[in-house]
Amino acid sequence: MSGISLAVAPRSDPEHGSERQPTTMMGGVMGSLRVIELQLVAFIMVFSASGLVPLIDLAFPVATTLYLLAISRLAFPPLHSKLDAAGGSPAASQEIFRGSNLFQVYVVVGTTVGLFLPLAHVLGGFARGDDGAVRTATPHLFLLSCQILTENVVGSLGAFSPPVRALVPLLYTVRRVFVILDWAYDVWANRALTRASTAQEAAWLWFGRYLAAANLLYFSANLFVFLIPKFLPRAFEKYFRMRDEVCAKTAEDKRARGHMEAPEQRGDVAKPVESKKAD
Repeated sequence: MSGISLAVAPRSDPEHGSERQPTTMMGGVMGSLRVIELQLVAFIMVFSASGLVPLIDLAFPVATTLYLLAISRLAFPPLHSKLDAAGGSPAASQEIFRGSNLFQVYVVVGTTVGLFLPLAHVLGGFARGDDGAVRTATPHLFLLSCQILTENVVGSLGAFSPPVRALVPLLYTVRRVFVILDWAYDVWANRALTRASTAQEAAWLWFGRYLAAANLLYFSANLFVFLIPKFLPRAFEKYFRMRDEVCAKTAEDKRARGHMEAPEQRGDVAKPVESKKAD
């Protein structure tokens, strides 16, 4: 959701990794398309058709996808095929960041705060007839659904370089921070309790306020503490190390071919000399 699904690659058995990789890749893609992606596509279609998502947020995933495809082709082309040909490890080439158990707790907290609770808030807003709560929280859920869908597709295909995969959560999180700011401003500044408000209405209002504040705090920390200073530099470091390995292997292969061709050329030169001596 915040780069974590792309940060940790699936661990494989080093002895049987090359044999199981094609089956695992195809199974992962098909299973993901049948379960996660279809659910996310359903969310995206519902949010888009509801009219609750601004036009700029509807256009953002399209523009981001086109940009990622462009830089994947022009700036950071994938090196996995070249690295595999050079004898590199496919699993190692996919992995960017390996998280600890505490990091997994951080992921679960982010999923709960960023996805499940806002979804419950939107559904509760529909049930209560609170159009304001639904309208302010829906853009965040729409962008988050697009982000998770893009992360899963990019990670499953394995045809994108580490910098491109790292830019997916970075770009979406930057946009969502501004969307969450609008959400927090609306629930804290534009919505207030009246003397006639019941305890349930007060609890509902404060739930929305604390939820917006928690999302703003979590994803701001995720952006400025994890994605920018740790995840993105490690992705670039991984990519340039892979490129250096490919260049070194290519140069070594050229030298080896040169050494193999040199004796053949010397043998071709020696044959005319021997024929002249025989004459």
